[in-house]
Amino acid sequence: MKSIFLKPSHLVLDRKALQNNIQFLKSRGKKGLKISSVIKGNAYGHGISTYLPLAEEAGIDHFSVFSASEAEIALQHRKNPQTKIMIMGMIRNDELEWAIENGVEFYLFDESRLQAAITTAKKHHKRALIHLQIETGMNRTGFEESRWEEIFQILKDASEFVSIEGLCTHYAGAESIANYYRIQEQDKQLKKAIEMATRILGFKPKIHASSSAAFLTHPDKHYDMVRIGIAQYGFWPSRETYMHHIKSVNPEAVDDPLKRVLTWKSEIMSIKQIKGGEFIGYGNVYLAGKDMTIATVPIGYTHGFGRNLTNTGYVLVNGVRCGVVGLVNMNMITINVSHIEGVKKGDEVVIIGRQKEDEITLASFGEMTNNLNYEVLTRLPSTIPRVVIN
Repeated sequence: MKSIFLKPSHLVLDRKALQNNIQFLKSRGKKGLKISSVIKGNAYGHGISTYLPLAEEAGIDHFSVFSASEAEIALQHRKNPQTKIMIMGMIRNDELEWAIENGVEFYLFDESRLQAAITTAKKHHKRALIHLQIETGMNRTGFEESRWEEIFQILKDASEFVSIEGLCTHYAGAESIANYYRIQEQDKQLKKAIEMATRILGFKPKIHASSSAAFLTHPDKHYDMVRIGIAQYGFWPSRETYMHHIKSVNPEAVDDPLKRVLTWKSEIMSIKQIKGGEFIGYGNVYLAGKDMTIATVPIGYTHGFGRNLTNTGYVLVNGVRCGVVGLVNMNMITINVSHIEGVKKGDEVVIIGRQKEDEITLASFGEMTNNLNYEVLTRLPSTIPRVVIN
């Protein structure tokens, strides 16, 4: 039964911001380039079930997840039956049957999974849709060069049961110029694999290797498909990536072409007057130096607002920054609202996002928590409701 009660906080997803981002990303690629929307980590905290249909509306029909469990959620919430789901990471051999039966694509990067995929496809008389991942220098997952020729031959011989949807790799650290040489060497390896695969298989598979960072900084490496993660949500992979964009497009540009899709909001649940000399909250972490007005907000570390924000974090109330005073609890924080006139119970609190003329960016929130953008987003609990606005 659906609850009739509102949650203590919610995440707002901006449909127009997402549409803007997808249009911008498409404008940076060649005509016909396929964009696969990476929605691992619960769509980078945006929520697969809410985000996937929005991305479909914006013109995306291919999604990349990490695991079979994420693929199952994605499959349940796609609106277009032609939308493709691709598993880039974890799928157990006993989950292959489900993937093959449901037309879910998946990476192959070890021989156990390869043989299991062929066997399962034979059993069910339905072709496995695979992306063959090769090792080019990331040194994580993928077939080593010494195995390429034999693997390509195995797949050729099993073409009745296996459909090669892609040949892929992953560039290591394209968000930093420090990794430029490494990426060039990886691309050389990829080209060797493409040549060998084409010769043995008798056709050239679709190629994909670029994430958001590589897509934005290495246009010569787009190939047939790119896997876009952080950028679609309105965030640059790194400051370097953003500066590269500015210099390559228009050094005088001031407007960021990427718009943040997510805003995190809550509300004031109580207000209290505190006398100077009194401690606030647990222990003796914060001593009021003078009379204060404090407000309690129903968020805490269980929601992703970490204890390391004790006495250092801040939020927005009525467009004004308010500092956290006292320990961050499991479900509550206290904030100093002494400098705001007319503040009252029920007033909106913005944790990440814009309110009136001020904004708490994801980057600034990440700096406060000493976490990367990626960490902040993916640590937002799935229990926080996601609400869509136009």
